[in-house]
Amino acid sequence: MYSASEPTAFLTRLAAIVGASHLITDPADLAPCLTDWRGRYTGRALAAARPGSAAEVQAIVRECLAAGVAMVPQGGNTGLVGGATPDVGGRALVIQLARMNRVRSIDRVNHALVVEAGCALAQIQSAAEAVGRLFPLSLAAEGSCQIGGNLATNAGGVQVLRYGTMRDLTLGLEAVLPNGELWSGLTALRKNNTGYDLRHLLIGAEGTLGIITAAALKLFPLPAETVTGWLGVASPAAAIDLLSKTRMGFDAQLTAFELICPLSLQLVRRHFPHLPPPPSAPWHVLCEFSGSGEDNLRHKAENFLTARLRDGAISDGILAQTNAQRKNLWALRENISEAQKKEGISIKHDIALPTSRVAEFLERVEPLLTARFPDIRHVAFGHLGDGNLHFNVSMQNSAANARLLAREHEVNEIVYDLVHTLEGSISAEHGIGQLKREFLTRYKTPAQLAAMRAIKHALDPAGLMNPGKIFEAF
Repeated sequence: MYSASEPTAFLTRLAAIVGASHLITDPADLAPCLTDWRGRYTGRALAAARPGSAAEVQAIVRECLAAGVAMVPQGGNTGLVGGATPDVGGRALVIQLARMNRVRSIDRVNHALVVEAGCALAQIQSAAEAVGRLFPLSLAAEGSCQIGGNLATNAGGVQVLRYGTMRDLTLGLEAVLPNGELWSGLTALRKNNTGYDLRHLLIGAEGTLGIITAAALKLFPLPAETVTGWLGVASPAAAIDLLSKTRMGFDAQLTAFELICPLSLQLVRRHFPHLPPPPSAPWHVLCEFSGSGEDNLRHKAENFLTARLRDGAISDGILAQTNAQRKNLWALRENISEAQKKEGISIKHDIALPTSRVAEFLERVEPLLTARFPDIRHVAFGHLGDGNLHFNVSMQNSAANARLLAREHEVNEIVYDLVHTLEGSISAEHGIGQLKREFLTRYKTPAQLAAMRAIKHALDPAGLMNPGKIFEAF
């Protein structure tokens, strides 16, 4: 490890690798990459390096390994669990990948493209669309989040119901391992049964096993027709029943099915008043269908929803008639997190449950929390189609909210213990990061934890790759 007199020499060597203009040391310039998107975690760092190639990432990792400097990979810094924020020690190097933003190749016949880790998600979507293909990952932060971070957290988004998570969308990876070696696995094969597949370890590892530098991703035919509906339902249980009927009627044509509670919508309308209000209802569903254009999908959707109005499954509903109306409906859903941020800090839970048990969770969790915190309010929304619920709690005024935040651990125990009882997961798509590190050890079995730690020690024996994320630093 470097001594107190050596940081300058270390930084000089880094500047020689990436260029002086791509090594950030000025405190004002460094500040944005030291705080997470929610403003919950703020750390310190020696500097932030912005490599422009996998070879430069390799050289940086080797310098850090020799000097004993911890490395914190960072993409768009849109994460919600502190996974890309350094600790407060000030001895880490943030490695930002935004310069590595090239689309290396697109294979229309094989339905695949190869992109570098710093590509923004929206950039990849546009590149696919330009050749008549679809890259289906869709997130509210798609304009700023980067594919390397999406891979590191195994992001899901609104179309997991049809297309799956990043693990399902990834054919191959290129990554720099903690020893500075380049692991080159950018195959675009659908089948490759040749032993251990490090790809699946790196996806979802939150940068603790290496730094992803590029990925080969799956593409799909670009839908010729998309139909988007906003529906009113009586309860989460009614939404689940509607989901079952919709899946039976549309199968793979159903690409999204989002559940939204009334308070979520109230917050969005308060902070984004320009968005037109949808029909009022006890609960809301935003659903989307896509097809080839040859199956008269809109007519099919209209008939289906008319039948659901007649049998009482939905109380009201609209189908978007224009692309602008469709975008407005999705804006109501996608601005929920931003509206909550404007409202103030809340205690967030990104949980996964068997879809059949989502309503049971919501029925049971509210009285458990209210008994301990009488004035608590919850925002519940998420990807009902795959059982991913975002369940966030807060109080109505800042003083009460401060008291609630002081008891966050108590709130989390109530929520996560119930999730565990219902055979769910405490993290669906945001990862563990710093936020859920303690709770991981509460719910994983000793055998599961031992296997995870063994993998970490095998690949990163020095413990320098994003330390303190998922596990305590060692």
